[in-house]
This record gives sequence, C-alpha cells and structure tokens, in this order.
Amino acid sequence: MALNKVNLFRIDGTLGAVSNIQTSALNGGPLAGLRNRIINGDMRIDQRAAVVTTHNAYTVDRWHLAFATTGAMQCAQSSDAPASFSASLLFDVTTADTSIAAGEYGVLAQYIEGLNVSDFAWGTASAQTATLSFWVKSTTTGTYCVSFRNSGNNRSYVATYSVVSANTWEYKTITVPGDTSGTWLGTNAVGISIIFSFATGSTFQTTAGSWQAGNFLGTSAQTNLLASTANEIRITGVQLEPGTVATPFERRSFGQELALCQRYFYKPSVSYIEQSYGGGVGAGTSTQIYFPTQMRATPTITAAWSSGVNAVASTISALGSIGASATISSFSGGDYAAVITWTSFAAEL
Repeated sequence: MALNKVNLFRIDGTLGAVSNIQTSALNGGPLAGLRNRIINGDMRIDQRAAVVTTHNAYTVDRWHLAFATTGAMQCAQSSDAPASFSASLLFDVTTADTSIAAGEYGVLAQYIEGLNVSDFAWGTASAQTATLSFWVKSTTTGTYCVSFRNSGNNRSYVATYSVVSANTWEYKTITVPGDTSGTWLGTNAVGISIIFSFATGSTFQTTAGSWQAGNFLGTSAQTNLLASTANEIRITGVQLEPGTVATPFERRSFGQELALCQRYFYKPSVSYIEQSYGGGVGAGTSTQIYFPTQMRATPTITAAWSSGVNAVASTISALGSIGASATISSFSGGDYAAVITWTSFAAEL
C-alpha cells in the first residue's frame, strides 16, 4: 500500500488529501534500511563471476548451490530479470534426472548470519513472524518449495508456491510464523537458512505450513525441475523481513551491497611485489593486505607466489578477520624479491 498520499479527516472534520506521511515503523520494522535480511537478494554482486557446476559451491555472492543427484546443473548470474532489476540467478539443468531417489535433492540456499536475525527471536516465546518475497521465472509450471531451517538442521518449515505461467516473471510472497522451539543462533554462525528446492527426494519431504522437527526441504508435490535438460529457473528480488506484509524490495547502493558481501567473500585479485635490498641469507620481509570490511571470521586464504628472485615463500597467514600477511625470506646474500597474488578470502557460512 502506498503511503505517499492518502485521504484523512482533518481536525475540523473535513476530508482532504495528506501527502508524505511520517511514521516510525512499517510492518513492525524500520522504514528504510535493514529491513531485508537477505544479502544480494537482487543478484547484482558476483565477485567470483563463474558458472558453477559443482556441489557445495557458491555462485553469485551469498548464494550456495547444493545437490545430490544423478543429474547435473549449472548456476550463474543472468541478465534476464523483471522490471527494475538488472540481474537474476539462473539454475539450469544440463543432465536430467527423471526419477528423484529418496536421498536426492537440488537446491539453492542463502545462510543468514545469526547476528543479522537475532531480533527475530526464533526459538523463544517471543518469536516474530517473517515474510519472504521474491521473483521467479521458470520453464516449468507447477508446485515448488522453500524451506526455513536452523543451523542444526533439526527444525524446518516448508512452504509451497506455484509457478502459474511458463517463462514469465511472477512475484511470490510467503509468511512464516516464528518458531518458538529449537535452537536458533544469534551469533556469527548460521542463524536461518533459506532454501529454494528444485528437486526433493522422499527423505527430505514433509507437509507444508508448520514447523517440524527434522531436516526437510520440500513436499511430495515438489516439481522435479531436473526431469529435462530443457528446464531452467531464475530467481531475484529475494527479501526476508519481520512482519506479515511483504514491502517493496529494499534497494541498497551497489557499494553498500558489495561491502555486505565482502564480510563473507573478498576477491581483490591484486599482486604485490615484495622485496628487500642488501639482506643476507635467511633475511626476511613481509607485506600485509587489509580487508575493506571486517570479515565474519578468520578467512580461508587463496594466494600464490611467482617471479621470485633469490627469495622463497615463507608464510602466508591471516591477521584475524581484518587482513592477511605474507613473508618471504632470502636464500642468497644481497637483494631479493618475490611477487604475491592475493586471489580470494573466504569466510562463508
């Protein structure tokens, strides 16, 4: 509902239009900023810039591909998007699996850090209702499932939505009552997992619309998107917010969204020449790189040495969650140098 212009009764009893209403809250949460607990819900940030085909791998920032199936798929950023969006996430079937076995599945997920949803108070008597909204476009009509799960994978809520028209962008909303049971973390570990299912075996099936004890991804009505290599699906505009109403997608600046993503993955792709003059055998020198934002935890570092001159790599180590250090040492008297390329830093959930 638009709030920029409504008709209200004035104090004198007459009816008139009032513009630019000011209020302290909307849908039980802030009016601007920090409503959406999904990061990169519009799929704009893609630091890896890769077509992902492997299980347990990240595609566009914050979005994770997982599958166990005889089929195969690929995920990548797509420019096909609904009006006012510039990107979506494509899930494309490359090898079909026409019969999903009990333990098989194919999903896209975002694992939300507990610090960002601690106010939901799930696992307590004060648990808040939350609303998920998103855009979807699929070649295949039918019933699809989204699940909400805790870090222990022992509390699950499965919701369904329908793709009504093939190859058409459709807007969906799902309201989920807060879970008053189970353990839901409010730390820098996984707080809530949001999982879009495109194939679900019976091991991971349950009934929709209520909290369950267990690890569930969908229902028996789940459409098997993996049934044909002609099938694909795209999602974008994903938003999770407290309350019972889906508000318009929260648009943050590109710089803000990138910084949020870099808490979990940072790809500088830069090289540094590390050198020293007049050192003796065994002399050492070091260089540091500092992250643009504090990472969620001490990251896994991917880096490489090259072009060494009278030098050998000694150590590459993280400086906690704020940076990293590289040290070289000389194996000869005199000048020595080496080039280090920092490729990526990962502190994903």
